[in-house]
Amino acid sequence: MSTLRGCWRTHTGEKPYLCDVCDKSFSQESILENHIRTHTGEKPYSCDVCDKSFSQRGTLEYHLRTHTGEKPYPCDVCEKTFGSSSTLTKHRRTHTGEKPYPCDVCDKTFGSSSTLTEHRRTHTGEKPYSCDVCDKTFGSSGTLTKHRRTHTGEKPYPCDVCDKTFGSSSTLTEHRRTHTGEKPYPCDVCDKTFGSSSNLTEHRRTHTGEKPYPCDVCDKTFGSSSNLTEHRRTHTGEKPYPCDVCDKTFGSSSTLTKHRRTHTGEKPYSCDVCDKTFGSSSNLTKHRRTHTGEKPYSCDVCDKTFGSSSNLTKHRRTHTGEKPYPCDVCDKTFGSSNTLTEHRRTHTGEKPYPCDVCDKTFGSSGTLTKHRRTHTGEKPYPCDVCDKSFSQRGTLEYHLRTHTGNKPYSCDVCDKSFSQRGTLEYHLRTHTGEKPYPCDVCEKTFGSSSNLTKHRRTHTGEKPYPCSVCNKSFTRNYSLTIHLRTHTSEKRKKQGHKAKTKCNSQYTYSVD
Repeated sequence: MSTLRGCWRTHTGEKPYLCDVCDKSFSQESILENHIRTHTGEKPYSCDVCDKSFSQRGTLEYHLRTHTGEKPYPCDVCEKTFGSSSTLTKHRRTHTGEKPYPCDVCDKTFGSSSTLTEHRRTHTGEKPYSCDVCDKTFGSSGTLTKHRRTHTGEKPYPCDVCDKTFGSSSTLTEHRRTHTGEKPYPCDVCDKTFGSSSNLTEHRRTHTGEKPYPCDVCDKTFGSSSNLTEHRRTHTGEKPYPCDVCDKTFGSSSTLTKHRRTHTGEKPYSCDVCDKTFGSSSNLTKHRRTHTGEKPYSCDVCDKTFGSSSNLTKHRRTHTGEKPYPCDVCDKTFGSSNTLTEHRRTHTGEKPYPCDVCDKTFGSSGTLTKHRRTHTGEKPYPCDVCDKSFSQRGTLEYHLRTHTGNKPYSCDVCDKSFSQRGTLEYHLRTHTGEKPYPCDVCEKTFGSSSNLTKHRRTHTGEKPYPCSVCNKSFTRNYSLTIHLRTHTSEKRKKQGHKAKTKCNSQYTYSVD
């Protein structure tokens, strides 16, 4: 009879059982008794397997199934089974799309009352679940449980494809999609799809420009909390991700993953246009732009555009003069970290990039690429004024100044100006007397590396410039040029002698 009355009250809305602690009322006395225990903290239902106790019999029964593994509530749409009827009811809504719990602050709706309760806390700021290890508080018990595992290291959710384990079922679900390739979250602005709702949310901000995560040290803002966390480490210097092969440490797990590939040689990102492969998806994205010609990053000072944000950042420093990367050996500073790395090799002598045609090695991949063109003869940079083409972009830029007459590099001591920065630097040494390039065989010093190279050949005997007419070879290209004139002058003399002989043979002289 009491059960019938309780059922009837669900229709009439009658709730005659009042809590004398708070203002809540209930349709059944048993429900009131369960509620009162939230005030008293009483938990009379104990688990005989572990030490946990519960305020309601039904909660204990549900808990016992975590030990037995029993899931007696199957879904009639898919093959999933559940440990409680309420969890099954929530699950069914993922098939029907039903979301019967609306938020009274915003327009969002939810599939369960508990999810609505957690959502409301995003409006109120309430975080009633506190960690007993650190001072962090959370808006839901589930988020607190996940957080506690960062202290215990527990990862109870294993992947059945690989050996990875995870601290939450949702993270495991997202990870599984890396195996299946499933990306169920589409962007409603562009055609991209994503494996998790959080990645979609972060992506949408690239369209809206929203950056809700500000740094409390500098003025920068970020589109995701993870990017903010990584950025903060640039202020603190923290690098919590060590490489287990070498001694390097990194500020983010993704940077460590990319670094590990320098040891393994793994390049899992392949270009669908050419055969090149890359160690990171970002490098593949940059590379693809060499095919499409896309340059989405524009300089707000000049009209130049760039295929990557990092190249734009480096370029901006040509306007500002900023050089934030100092060498710890000498006083030079540089506008990019990779330029500093290449410079350091001038001190260490390291040349990790070998040519696969000859035995030469180089301190940078760019220099190796330029050198390879001496073997292939490739000259991919044509002049649009004349028919000449060049193996290096910089050489083309210098050449174009022979047409325009532009000499943008001026000496601040005298009135001379130059078309190349290197020529200006060499010229300035005529004022200062500086000769920074010493010979490691004798004590002579030189104002340019090219003059030092030429001088070294006097010790080694190397003569890399052979004459194509005779067997002579020379230490300098200039000496070869002068020598070639001896052949052209000999040719002129021979041609003159033949002409004179022919001319004399046409006339006869008689003597009377």
